Amino acid sequence: MRDTDDLFAHLQRSRFRSRFRLGARETAYLEQRGLDTVIEHADRFIAERLAPAQPKNDGRQTPMRNHPVFIAQHATATCCRSCLEKWHRIPQGVELDDTEQSYVVGVIRRWLESQQ
Repeated sequence: MRDTDDLFAHLQRSRFRSRFRLGARETAYLEQRGLDTVIEHADRFIAERLAPAQPKNDGRQTPMRNHPVFIAQHATATCCRSCLEKWHRIPQGVELDDTEQSYVVGVIRRWLESQQ
């Protein structure tokens, strides 16, 4: 796993990753539900869609809109296992353990906090 300060510095230099922002719909959702509830959703999304060693539809499992966590996943390169390997040094083909899942959710949380 990568130091998050280093990660966010690199993400800011990526033309693709740095273009992501919460839209009006996702911002309203975050404000209405609150960060803690949205992070609970992130925990579930990561456990179901990213943590398995061979996620279903890997590379296409994270939508590009309609939930703040989905936007955050693309902004932070936590959207699929190949991005996790490239950006976060978490290898593909092995189920994410609790520490790795917590790390991913922590990265998403930090990005969401930066959007408020």
